[in-house]
Amino acid sequence: DTSLAEVNSLSPSMPISPSSMINQYKYEDEPELRDLFITVDDPESHITAIETFITYRVVTKTSRGEFDSSEYEVRRRYQDFLWLKNKLEEAHPTLIIPPLPEKFIMKGMVERFSDEFIETRRNALHKFLNRIADHPTLTFNEDFKIFLTAQAWELSSHKKQGPGFLSRMGQTVRAVASSVRGGFKNRPEIFTEMNNYMETFSQKINVLDKIAHRIYKEEREYFNEMKEYGPIHTLWSASEEDIADSLKGVASCIDKCCKATEKRMAGLTENLLPILHEYVLYSEILMGVLKRRDQIQGELDSKADALANKKTENDLFLEEIGKLEDKVECANNALKADWDRWKRNMQCDMRSAFTNVAENNLHYYEECLATWESFLASQTVDLHVEEDSEDRP
Repeated sequence: DTSLAEVNSLSPSMPISPSSMINQYKYEDEPELRDLFITVDDPESHITAIETFITYRVVTKTSRGEFDSSEYEVRRRYQDFLWLKNKLEEAHPTLIIPPLPEKFIMKGMVERFSDEFIETRRNALHKFLNRIADHPTLTFNEDFKIFLTAQAWELSSHKKQGPGFLSRMGQTVRAVASSVRGGFKNRPEIFTEMNNYMETFSQKINVLDKIAHRIYKEEREYFNEMKEYGPIHTLWSASEEDIADSLKGVASCIDKCCKATEKRMAGLTENLLPILHEYVLYSEILMGVLKRRDQIQGELDSKADALANKKTENDLFLEEIGKLEDKVECANNALKADWDRWKRNMQCDMRSAFTNVAENNLHYYEECLATWESFLASQTVDLHVEEDSEDRP
């Protein structure tokens, strides 16, 4: 893994700030590298007699030949995104499907249908679609293409063509039965290591997520107290003529620090909290992917054991085992490739998130320190002036 020291030792002209690095990439500059661009924006509230929900505009620009047009604009609600995620998991059970925000993301911090909640969800949905678009396999999924291009009635019609409830229930029963049977004696060591890694990662990322939310909560409480503290000094100055200017100066400093604190809180909600929570969801997804791979392995092992217990070989049985062996090999290769890709992205996202937080903290303390130093310097000058005037005859 590239360390921060190695990153900093690269070309001096290389931008260190993640935001400045992102700004380098433009659609016109790299048409050969990216051919699918998706934007989720313009949330709209819809109120019916049955429910209230939000739809988002999904704009797609592409140069791919399999698309009939170069640009599409559709509106989608959360349930449509959830349908897409389920279809991707069904088609690619051992690939790492990006997470969706939960039904009520960041519960306890924002109210449902508030502007903050809607913007948080819009960002998460935007990231969800673009992670799929950047994936070497998922980006060519037919259901993904339909999601991006079909009008509402077309998408509704396509959804009805999926497996029925009984079929889905049968798949779930088989998966649970396979999991209960176990049969992972032939699991390759690499997947045991992945499983151990994810158990540790899940514990640590959940702890980080809780700590980050506690920090945000304490920061908000501190901010709310500061908002009241400044005006108190202003009111106090009205009854203390001798130190009125000093009290007003303190009130001004508190106000500036209050604004700096608000800016730092915004940095937490934009850069750290969403990333940590996304990887909490990723940890759950990875554990599910590993279980699905084990289920395929378990099915093959049980068939092989059944064949070994038979005195005569059955050609049909052998053919079924051959297909399962191919299925296991495909699942293993897909997961190994996706695992390496996911780890690289995770390390990059974490490095970027914590670097942004560190930079924001530095700016915050520098700004607050400069504010108070300037105020104290002015008070020292005033004090010297008063002393000089008193020494004169």
